[in-house]
Amino acid sequence: MTTNTTPQTAPAKQGPAPTALLYAVVAGSLITLVSAFLAWTWTPEFPGDLTYYGSPASLQYVTLIGAVLTLAFALSALGVKGLQWLTPAGSHKAVRFLALGNFLATGFTVISIVVVLGKIADLDPGAYVAFVGSLIAALAAFKLPDDTHKAAPAKPLPSWAEILIITGVFALGLYVVTFGIDTDDSEPQLFVAYLITLGFAAFGLLKSGLLDRFSTITAKNRQVTLIGTAAAAIAFPFIQQSGDTYTLIAVNILIFATVALGLNVVVGLAGLLDLGYVAFLGVGAYAAALVSGSTASAFGIQLPFWAAVIVGALASLIFGVVIGAPTLRLRGDYLAIVTLGFGEIFRIAMGNLDGQSGPDITNGPNGIPNIPHLELFGWNFGESHVVGGITLGAYANYYFLMLLVMALVIVIFARAGNSRIGRAWVAIREDETAAEAMGINGFKVKLIAFALGATLAGLAGTVQAHVNSTVVPENYVFAGPVPPNSAFLLAAVILGGMGTIRGPILGAALLFLIPAKLAFLQDYQLLAFGIALILLMRFRPEGLIANKRAKLEFHDDETTDQAPTDLATAKAGA
Repeated sequence: MTTNTTPQTAPAKQGPAPTALLYAVVAGSLITLVSAFLAWTWTPEFPGDLTYYGSPASLQYVTLIGAVLTLAFALSALGVKGLQWLTPAGSHKAVRFLALGNFLATGFTVISIVVVLGKIADLDPGAYVAFVGSLIAALAAFKLPDDTHKAAPAKPLPSWAEILIITGVFALGLYVVTFGIDTDDSEPQLFVAYLITLGFAAFGLLKSGLLDRFSTITAKNRQVTLIGTAAAAIAFPFIQQSGDTYTLIAVNILIFATVALGLNVVVGLAGLLDLGYVAFLGVGAYAAALVSGSTASAFGIQLPFWAAVIVGALASLIFGVVIGAPTLRLRGDYLAIVTLGFGEIFRIAMGNLDGQSGPDITNGPNGIPNIPHLELFGWNFGESHVVGGITLGAYANYYFLMLLVMALVIVIFARAGNSRIGRAWVAIREDETAAEAMGINGFKVKLIAFALGATLAGLAGTVQAHVNSTVVPENYVFAGPVPPNSAFLLAAVILGGMGTIRGPILGAALLFLIPAKLAFLQDYQLLAFGIALILLMRFRPEGLIANKRAKLEFHDDETTDQAPTDLATAKAGA
């Protein structure tokens, strides 16, 4: 008789069941949701006044929305009928991001109350309930196992249902964007909490596969999507209740985004590192200011706006060709250094053309002030107008004008990117030597990209001159606290996603809005953006919105690893 002496291994320690963890997330989310209707502090001295019961303030609404989203996705993970459509690619990662974002936003608010008011005793029970509830949900969500899988094809929906979904999403998007832009500058805590919640919610929706599912719906209904986008953009000034203040922010975001799209041609498509691109914006602005009837103009002429636009765009085009022709034979860092020098030369030259250090053309460091407002077809852009019973301020006129300019730039970018020249740009970007060996004239193709990018920047500059009513050299620096400048423009393209249309627009919106709302961090902006870019390069090097080529390049290992996982899942299911 033999005795089995093989040592017995202890069974692996099992963690909590996913179902129990999901119920804990649901419980924590419900607690957090209830806390939004309680007072979080006893004194109205904290910005936003969180002293009311039954009537959430704006900060509490952010927590409330985060709790509702976490609850909805947790219920979807539990298999609640009607909610499983939200998580086609898995629910646990989405729940994790949403719960963590809600906890961070709520915790930031609670800590801000203590810091601003000076002591923990200033917290009311609602703050404790919110903190504990969001913490329970976050801890439980963090323990959930990964259930990511390849999304199954969605059941086809009727056309009216898809149109209704598109309409609802665009209406919701308009509300979210308006909420962020309209946050009061005296409540920086609200904007930070909003930004945290929005960022984690976006990643949660991405991980759940819901954004990809919505993209599929919009691809099937392109005309409806374009109409919805235009309607949402046009509606923005009509829902502003506090005058022109926030409309001006939107106008500057559109100018910044338009210039970023122009830089995207140079950097994103052609792969040319341009560190002095903001100078082309300045060329267009100065050219338009000199011929638009300013009292400080050296020429003393006032051309119609359409003629001033042509002058500004042509001036930038000429500068682009003149600068690009001798320098585009350089590559990499050498080209970047030359373009950086051009940007500084432009700024210094505009400051010296004051009649003392040089010819009296630009009024030197004082710039060109008193640029008159535009007037098109009898419509004065400097006056308020009543449309449909709603009074629109002066900046709403420039907002609509910039929408048209941006639409034009988007069309040019899309057509150029999909053309023969656009494919040559991509070939040059990927491997210039190989592209030239295949017969592509690298110098000519790069010069076209440089000239087109400069022209688009000059086009935006002509409008910027009239919006600001003055042009000064210090607006066009490499790096500074106020965008647009070359560093911010380059960061917007990289952050948003090089080679895409939506990416630079999103990047420009974030990089303009964050400094405008968080003015108390003005001295640390470059540090913050540097850290953000480092984190982006580590976790999402293709940018927030990536094209298919970049996604495959940076995540090819995940794509190849996904196939065996899906095969194993299919076998287990069989």
